[in-house]
Amino acid sequence: MIPPDWIAHHRADDDELLGYLRPEDDGFVPVTVFGYPLGERGDRDGAAETLDSRGLSYLAEPWLLRAADGSERRVAIIEASPERVVVSGADYAFALAVGANVGEPIELAVPTDRLRPA
Repeated sequence: MIPPDWIAHHRADDDELLGYLRPEDDGFVPVTVFGYPLGERGDRDGAAETLDSRGLSYLAEPWLLRAADGSERRVAIIEASPERVVVSGADYAFALAVGANVGEPIELAVPTDRLRPA
């Protein structure tokens, strides 16, 4: 679950949730809807601009999912919300490592530290 002190940032024209402004020290870090940082800490306007410029394009990009053994495999995001992120991949060995069937969606609570851009 997204921490209550994170500030939701919505796209101006359709009110779609783009991500959050995560308070850090004396600034804000722009993060995805599932909590991954998209930029460096800065002022509130700069963090909001980062989210506006990225939009939701990060959802279509490839990501790496880290298993309990530390190995990483390429996955695609199927669904992302403030409550969970769902990913899927087609790697048989990795599916076994994370306890899923090949192609079976893997659900992660958010924020998560198990995903990073590929």
